[in-house]
Amino acid sequence: MTDLIIVGAGPAGLTAAIYALRAKKSVLVIEQGALGGQMTFSPKIENYPGFTELSGNMLADKMVEQALGLGAEIELDRVTGVRDDGDVKTVVTENGEYACRAVILAVGAAHRKLGLPNEDRFIGSGISFCAVCDAAFFDGQTVAVIGGGNSAMQEALLLSDTCKRVVMVQNLPKLTGEPALQEKIAARDNIELICSAVAVGILGDETFAGVEIEHTDTGVREKLAADGMFIAIGLDPQTAPFRDLAAPDQWGYFDVDESCAAGVPGVFVAGDCRRKQIRQITTAAADGAVAAMAACRYLD
Repeated sequence: MTDLIIVGAGPAGLTAAIYALRAKKSVLVIEQGALGGQMTFSPKIENYPGFTELSGNMLADKMVEQALGLGAEIELDRVTGVRDDGDVKTVVTENGEYACRAVILAVGAAHRKLGLPNEDRFIGSGISFCAVCDAAFFDGQTVAVIGGGNSAMQEALLLSDTCKRVVMVQNLPKLTGEPALQEKIAARDNIELICSAVAVGILGDETFAGVEIEHTDTGVREKLAADGMFIAIGLDPQTAPFRDLAAPDQWGYFDVDESCAAGVPGVFVAGDCRRKQIRQITTAAADGAVAAMAACRYLD
């Protein structure tokens, strides 16, 4: 039986694995997608301590290498649930079951996509979800921002500091975020707002070239040339299969505080799936350390 199973191999899960392995616990990490999670979408990371810059894939590789070097086992599989049998937890996947004494849910939150053809192809090469991470790639260029809430407005404001032109595309007749942010948007000469419009296509063959939009009030379609596009239409926490172990808040995030302890003994939560204000690689890694140390105390 494994001491600890970690569901998710993003920065939270991999950090938790490293801490638990150094505490001499046996660790199995189960990941359904790419090792490294959302950070693998970032072609350049410049705000992770210790590195002037590196790609998300490089950082993920380093974390995976460190965890494997310490003795972690990694399985690529999709976890469909966890059974709590007191001192024993059973992690159920599409291909089998694994018994352990403690579980860390580091299942993350996926950026909502537009669901358009070629969208996945251009993620990381023209399409981004994080202006903090990727604004520098579009210095002096034209970008589109899809969305009209607080996150979209914050993205647009940050991008407007360095981009020549920022075009916001909002599906509703007006922006829906805080009035203070709306005032800041209105005060920026290089931010253009298009309301009552939705993205219906992505322009470009080999290179991202812009987005086609449809005006919902008239049905007229328009092509917007752009060097990049930032999608800010929300996140989907990947918590649904585990909500009997840790209660969700109204947005679906695990309603767990900084202790990272869920309501069930031996179950812990870490990373972007947890209710929190800031979701960055550093905060996910911090959660992983906290959750792993709490899990080790439980195991001991």
